[in-house]
Amino acid sequence: MTTFTGKGVYGAVAIGKISVFKKRDAEVKRVRIDDIEREKQRLEHAKAASMEQLSEIYEKALKEVGETNAAIFEIHQMMLDDDDYNESIITMIESQKVNAEYAVAKTADNFAEMFSSMDDAYMKARAADIRDISNRIISNLSGERSEETAVNEKVIICASDLAPSETVSLDKEKVLAFVTAHGSSNSHTAILARNMNIPAVIGTGDDFLAAIKDGDAAIVDGFTGEVFIDPDEETRARLLKKQADDEKQKRLLQELKGKENITLDGTKVHIFANIGSVDHIGEVLLNDAGGIGLFRSEFLYLESSDYPTEEQQFEAYKKVLETMAGKKVIIRTLDIGADKKVDYFNLKREENPALGYRAIRICLTRPEIFKTQLRALYRASFYGNLGIMFPMITSVSELEKILAICAEVRAELKAESVEYSEDTELGIMIETPAAALISDQLAQMVDFFSVGTNDLTQYTLACDRQNPDIEPFIDTHHEAILTLIRMSAENAHKHGAWIGICGELAADTSLTETFLRMGIDELSVAPTFVLKVREAVRNTDLSKS
Repeated sequence: MTTFTGKGVYGAVAIGKISVFKKRDAEVKRVRIDDIEREKQRLEHAKAASMEQLSEIYEKALKEVGETNAAIFEIHQMMLDDDDYNESIITMIESQKVNAEYAVAKTADNFAEMFSSMDDAYMKARAADIRDISNRIISNLSGERSEETAVNEKVIICASDLAPSETVSLDKEKVLAFVTAHGSSNSHTAILARNMNIPAVIGTGDDFLAAIKDGDAAIVDGFTGEVFIDPDEETRARLLKKQADDEKQKRLLQELKGKENITLDGTKVHIFANIGSVDHIGEVLLNDAGGIGLFRSEFLYLESSDYPTEEQQFEAYKKVLETMAGKKVIIRTLDIGADKKVDYFNLKREENPALGYRAIRICLTRPEIFKTQLRALYRASFYGNLGIMFPMITSVSELEKILAICAEVRAELKAESVEYSEDTELGIMIETPAAALISDQLAQMVDFFSVGTNDLTQYTLACDRQNPDIEPFIDTHHEAILTLIRMSAENAHKHGAWIGICGELAADTSLTETFLRMGIDELSVAPTFVLKVREAVRNTDLSKS
């Protein structure tokens, strides 16, 4: 038996045979051509075929992983039409009289190198996207495609890395697990695997690929990140039991549907769900969440080629509120910037975008965008139980400006005889140490806090959460982070506000009791974690010291 360790990105156990995903990355040769126009025509046909394939992949992804996660393939389509990218290929064909395959490959190398050298983690990730679309064009030019998994049984797909398009293109019914030698837990492929509910381990290293072959027996432990090749009987028995226990646990969790979120000593807590698209409301209801604790409104901007209108936003927010039928829905205002880029915002390149022009800073300096969203939100509030939440707050003066704009919007709607709910709660995200440290003042100005633990961890520990090399230094249980959350909870309650947690730590059941003892009123998690957190709450006894 040989054991390899990577990082588990979806917790489950898979037992089966390995299928090595082979890419036909044949070396592209430089060939001198005489008919330039014919070569350009070949390129256009290959691009058209690539565009059609990406459109099909987008539709497949839409059904399997939802609109937000499928958006990467819309980005690939846009990159395929990028002027700089295409001009580079055409110029190379014309000036050097080379074949289209070589021009595409060389352009891909140049652009990928350019993106990889950037400090911005989001732009670094574009290097993989450029290679993905370029390989697709080259495949269509040469008539060769990546090999499909030609098996009739479910297999463990192993690869150096998988491009997002390759992940989605695989037949989900034939995939037991994903294992890659490279990649990060923030990569598109890891995110897609999590959303497809497929066990996955990334970063096992090149030695892993050298040690495996098609048909090898293997066990993937997505909880620990371990991969066992030719497992011995003891290991197989242990992991079979772990798999059975996990499946039993999932069945038991289903029995918790309809049960209260109440501790053994009678303390009640709200368990809500985080979603990034209207398409995911079904998951919220299916998993029995009490409401939506974080609705990421930026999906409307990320999936649009221009600023979404007030009417477009109103219809989306109204649909969510009506579908949730009176259950709480907290919609976060625009959180663009850092790792979320939108071309039509024309944001400048920044040396350190995570600390730069993003979220509420954009809204306060572009009030026309902010007011459009607020008008849509307040109009939609008439149709349900809405809370509006503002991200990236660092000062009292920011919050004063926000509240003044909200008052202005309400006055305008009233003057226009437009109905809205006077009971709409306003809250802020505690995701900077500054907000936590002045939470005593901020709590007097709002109805609620929601702790964004992902960014709070990043800013407190000075660790870029987009950088895979920093992962060993990120301690999500660091006392400094817990102290800031505890401080925020005490100050919220002191002034009659409630407090929730909507970051990934809310789903960490090893901290559930800690959070409840702090007085956290609400935990908002990915829909699939709702019942798991409910179980943890119902097994907690706060009367015991």
